[in-house]
Amino acid sequence: MISKIEQKIAFRYLKPKKKEGFLKIISIFSFTGIALGVAILIIVMSVMDGFRAELISKILGFNPHIIVKPYDREIDKNDLINLDSLKNQISETAFTFSGEGILINRENTKGILIRSYVNDDIHKIDLINQGIIEGSLRSFNKDTISIGKELAISSNLSVGDQITLMSTSNLQTPFGDLPTQDKFKISSIFSTGLAEFDQNVIFMPFQNANSLFELSSMDINLEIFLNKPEQAEIVKEKIEKLFINHYVYSWADLNKSFFAALKVERNVMFIILTLIIIVAAFNIISGLTILVKNKTKEIAILRTLGISKKSIAKIFFLTGFTIGLLATITGVTFGILFSYYIEDIRVLITTIFNVRLFPEEIYFLSQMPSEINYKYVLIISLFSLIITFLATIFPSLSAAKLDPIKALKYE
Repeated sequence: MISKIEQKIAFRYLKPKKKEGFLKIISIFSFTGIALGVAILIIVMSVMDGFRAELISKILGFNPHIIVKPYDREIDKNDLINLDSLKNQISETAFTFSGEGILINRENTKGILIRSYVNDDIHKIDLINQGIIEGSLRSFNKDTISIGKELAISSNLSVGDQITLMSTSNLQTPFGDLPTQDKFKISSIFSTGLAEFDQNVIFMPFQNANSLFELSSMDINLEIFLNKPEQAEIVKEKIEKLFINHYVYSWADLNKSFFAALKVERNVMFIILTLIIIVAAFNIISGLTILVKNKTKEIAILRTLGISKKSIAKIFFLTGFTIGLLATITGVTFGILFSYYIEDIRVLITTIFNVRLFPEEIYFLSQMPSEINYKYVLIISLFSLIITFLATIFPSLSAAKLDPIKALKYE
């Protein structure tokens, strides 16, 4: 326990005298360094967690959770009977097709991914169903397509415009094989919030996809949507046993390397940014060391008055630790507030300085994501306090070891 007299002396040392201006500057730098280090760590961790959570949300809203592809034989409706044992875990199933094509219009030519549902169940994709910004899915019928917002902007397209789509299948003519192509009318424009999808994916009715790509039953996949997408790996193992003649993979398999890279990046950023706190802690060491030198006479007097070595160590430990504690609290407060309002801050900076801090085409998302993980906030706070604790030990012990006789001899 720390006594009241020890607290009083320690807090008095936190206010250097006018002639100790340099010591005051070191204390300010120590406080600022730790507070900034803690705040930056919280902000970076929150943004990276938010980025990961937002990407997962968009990916799960746009893509099926598990996909079954034909291998030895096609998939038919009779195979759905196999899924009866998992009906409590599965919310939706759909037969689909995905293929690559080329979009041609008067402005430009672009490679795109064409997706189609056998029963035209486009409404099963939540992000599309809820993200129509122009037109309507009710107009989604023969010879029409639905395109993403980014594709519409880059190709200068709007609802009602007509474009040409070219597929990878060939049409035999007297002049040789030519790519199959057809004209389509844009019935709706969607926005998923994921720029990569909005730029490269379009939807068309299955009857058009069937004729454009000359599909066979081996080109049709089974898409499965789960009630709990996070259990995709567990459910996938069960489905693999039911579809032993087919290839089964989950959304996690498709994005495994990407999310592994995000995790590595987050851990590396944590280590690098922690160095800011460590560097600031060295300022505490130097500040307390200077303080011990300046207070040599006072330490000697306190020792002659009966203050023990242990109490002297406590006084200087409390002085340094208080700086670290207050800096950590300040950093946590600032980091949480900044993380909470980070999108508003981004918009404000963009408006004032006319700069793009978060380009959609690079980061895939239309808004700056942030998700405050209070477990990480607690870990960062504890880590900061531990570093501060270790930084105060050496100068505190140095002060306790000071010999009062030698100290007063030269005063």
